[in-house]
Amino acid sequence: MAPHPLVGTPAPSFSIPDSNGETFNLTPGTTGAPIALFFYPESGSYGCTREACQFRDALAEKEVFKRSHVEVIGVSPDPVSKQKEFVERQKLNFPVLSDEKREAHKAYHIGRGMLGLTDARTTFVIDKNGVVRDALDATMNYSAHAKFVLKWLDKFTEEDQKSKAANQPDDPPTSDSREHLGAVAEAMSA
Repeated sequence: MAPHPLVGTPAPSFSIPDSNGETFNLTPGTTGAPIALFFYPESGSYGCTREACQFRDALAEKEVFKRSHVEVIGVSPDPVSKQKEFVERQKLNFPVLSDEKREAHKAYHIGRGMLGLTDARTTFVIDKNGVVRDALDATMNYSAHAKFVLKWLDKFTEEDQKSKAANQPDDPPTSDSREHLGAVAEAMSA
C-alpha cells in the first residue's frame, strides 16, 4: 500500500468546533509537542469508543505519552452535541472535534473505508516541528491506532536522545589540560 500523500509534508492547519462548540485551531508545529490526530467514523459506536478509550487510557497510564506531552486529538463528522455526550460519557481527556462540514477530513485526505460503507479510520503522527511523519489507515482495526502512536512516541524519544548526544560538547578540560593550556598561552605571550 502506498504511503499517505501527506507523509513527509507540513501538516495542514484547520479550525473546527470542539465538543463544547468552541473553535479549536490546530496549527501543527507551534507548541513544540507531537500530535496524534485520529479521524474516526462515529462517536459512540463500538469500535470508535474502544479506540478513543485506548487513547484516553494511554494518556493516563503510558509514561511515553506523558513524557512526550503528545497532543491527542480526535475528529469525526458527528455534530457538537454528540461529541459533547461522547466526551462526557467516556471521560475523555483530550479534545474531540466536530467536522460536520468535513473541512479537516478534506485537508487530511480522509476518504471512505470498508468499500465505501463508512468513513475511514486514520491516525496521523505529527512531529514537534509540524511534519506528518506517518499515517495509519485501518478502518476495521481500531485497536492498532494507540499502539501505532506509542511506537512513534518511542521513536521520537530515541531521536531526541540521539540529537542531544550529538549536540553535547566534548568532555570539559581536566585540571592537567587546563594547566597545559595555561602554560602554552603563557609561552606564546612571552
